[in-house]
Amino acid sequence: MMVASPSTAIAEVFAGGPDDDIEAMINGLQPGDELVLAGGMYTLSERFSFAITGTENNPIVIRADDGETPHFHRPDANQNVIDIDDAEFVTLRGIEVSGGSAGIRISGARFLTIEGCEIHDTGDVALRANDTGVTYESLRILRNHIHHTNNTGEGMYLGCNNSGCEVVNSLIEGNYIHHTDQPSVSQGDGIELKEGSSGNVIRDNVIHDTNYPCILTYATNGNPNIIERNAMWSCGDHGIQSAADAVIRNNIILSASADGIAMQPHQAGSPSNLVVVHNTILNASGDAISLRGITGSVIIANNALYSQSGRAFYANGTADLVFLGNVGVGEASMPIATGNLDLDFVAAGFAGAPTMDLFPEGGGSLPGAGSATHVPADDFNGTLRQGAPDVGAYAYLDDGNPGWTLAESFKTRAPNEDPGAGGTGGAAHGFGGSTGAVPGTGGALAERPHAEDPSGSGCSIGRHGHGPQLLCWLLGLAALARRRGARRSWLH
Repeated sequence: MMVASPSTAIAEVFAGGPDDDIEAMINGLQPGDELVLAGGMYTLSERFSFAITGTENNPIVIRADDGETPHFHRPDANQNVIDIDDAEFVTLRGIEVSGGSAGIRISGARFLTIEGCEIHDTGDVALRANDTGVTYESLRILRNHIHHTNNTGEGMYLGCNNSGCEVVNSLIEGNYIHHTDQPSVSQGDGIELKEGSSGNVIRDNVIHDTNYPCILTYATNGNPNIIERNAMWSCGDHGIQSAADAVIRNNIILSASADGIAMQPHQAGSPSNLVVVHNTILNASGDAISLRGITGSVIIANNALYSQSGRAFYANGTADLVFLGNVGVGEASMPIATGNLDLDFVAAGFAGAPTMDLFPEGGGSLPGAGSATHVPADDFNGTLRQGAPDVGAYAYLDDGNPGWTLAESFKTRAPNEDPGAGGTGGAAHGFGGSTGAVPGTGGALAERPHAEDPSGSGCSIGRHGHGPQLLCWLLGLAALARRRGARRSWLH
């Protein structure tokens, strides 16, 4: 069937199935072409790779037929399942991938979208983009189901040690990643974003049962990375570990074997240019937040930090640290308001996994108790905060949680897809754009020098080393009136 493209190019729609030479069909695609794959098992015995180029106006799409699941499987780990040697303006959608070494290895890409795929039971990493010397620009890794990896076993391995390759200005959103902790796994991060990679957004992902941190980021060579609105539990090391240059906001961490959020030296980075705001952390064993080796500006504000046997907050140095509006349970290296786990949430506990409801109770310690200077635009659900300094990942509402219920599943899409801006809660970041400066942290985040780490392991600490504001204000008055009923009022 022939279809007209937006430009003078002629695009075609092709159909393929398990009996066709799909590799040849993919490599023959031209800008604007679409390959629709029938359901069934595509068993691979040799290297399967492609290098194709679309354009911004005429991207190439490779997708599952409606209601069907094409399953690419390699029964041995001698090769990766799918090797993307080079791709530009290409979308891969709705494909199941299993077996092999890596499920999908990306050796070069710009404006590549991998969406709605399932990658599982791989011999190694599920999805990797880590070829030396490559800059991966504007990747979109969206709503993929990644689980049950082996060997090094990361769910996503993005970038290279010591800035040997970089992922920039990319969006990792809405993925469901779990069980990267099988007995064969030696590392097993949920999402690992390596040193030098910058300007990326990691948001609305659900990650649990990992062997290493659920999310691990390093220092950048430019704009900060944004880690927001993710849900994590049963993280085999820290929940989130970050060396430098990140905005970490509106995340929920139910349990981690080490600390909920750990900021510590890692490869060439050490804690600086970090903004950690409005996270909710319940941790039975380790600290809720830890900070070691601070060398520059770190803001920790409006977080709900509850530790059963560890500390709410630990720091071995507080120079250049802003610590305001935090509430929690456990000892702390800086002054913190005392919370009560039973009274502050609808249904919380230290069990470390769903089911529980961490929406704040109106009569508890969280509504209105934070610093108004450090409020981001939205919350874990994508609900606009409208300046209200409610502590933790949720903005308080009298009628309860309007969003997704914590569960072993994809997170349902947030009503406000724009990550927003406001306060030191975070720089605006649109896909393919720049995060810009983080207000209140001294302007744009500076580039950081990077020294070689011959070991490649990086960190020496921890278990594994590793707009218009006035308009918003006016539009929010009616909603705020409804919200004030049971809360500690911040308007009076």
